[in-house]
Amino acid sequence: MKTGNLKGSKHRARAAPDPPPLFDDTSGGYSSQPGGYPAPGADVAFNVNHLLGDPMANVAMAYGSSIASHGKDMVHKELHRFVSVNKLKYFFAVDTAYVAKKLGLLVFPYTHQNWEVQYSRDAPLPPRQDLNAPDLYIPTMAFITYVLLAGMALGIQKRFSPEVLGLCASTALVWVVMEVLALLLGIYLATVRSDLSTFHLLAYSGYKYVGMILSVLTGLLFGSDGYYVALAWTSSSLMYFIVRSLRTATLGPDSMGGPAPRQRLQLYLTLGAAAFQPLIIYWLTFHLVR
Repeated sequence: MKTGNLKGSKHRARAAPDPPPLFDDTSGGYSSQPGGYPAPGADVAFNVNHLLGDPMANVAMAYGSSIASHGKDMVHKELHRFVSVNKLKYFFAVDTAYVAKKLGLLVFPYTHQNWEVQYSRDAPLPPRQDLNAPDLYIPTMAFITYVLLAGMALGIQKRFSPEVLGLCASTALVWVVMEVLALLLGIYLATVRSDLSTFHLLAYSGYKYVGMILSVLTGLLFGSDGYYVALAWTSSSLMYFIVRSLRTATLGPDSMGGPAPRQRLQLYLTLGAAAFQPLIIYWLTFHLVR
């Protein structure tokens, strides 16, 4: 009998339920507040952790990186076939100081005074020696960053696929090519006498990727309200930058003595190129922020 009672007590001891936890689990990222509300600033911290820890976003970024690298190799291969490498090297002659100052100029150009490109022995100074000189390094790196950021945004929204990311990258590239072709046609029709080449126009058109990156990144962190604020700021800054840069290049001292109708055409061309920038930025970024 004692043995039976002992076995029964052991069985009852094993079947006893675990005691309830003394405290609620608060490991979800919010600190304990009265009423169960999150602590101030917890939403931003949660969004940052979500962006960095989402496995789908990481896969999207890795795939976007491979697409960007493959596209970069193809572009370099084709450029060697049709473009003079010596001329192209001029637009990549940059250093860290130039890149930092140029990015600051693109974000806040309103205090910049002298917009003329500097020359030495009838040759323009390279970008690392002249802040006003256009470059292709920043547009190239900004385009690659935009593709990676688009992949991460699509991964967070569970809409990532190789086809969608490839369409996003190709659309952004096609719009810039169409813009450059339109500018070349406008310069030809307006008979503008300037030193602007296709590379110059490609550089000025590619600076919009910087504003696109800032707009999408702000939208991912702070929602649609932050996106529209960043879009308005970057668009206005880029418009001011384009107007001052192209106006100096197309309406320089050599063209000031020309006929008044020609000067008006050149001015309209500059204003039209600047006004087109916010439309492209919005068209290429609004679907990435929800």
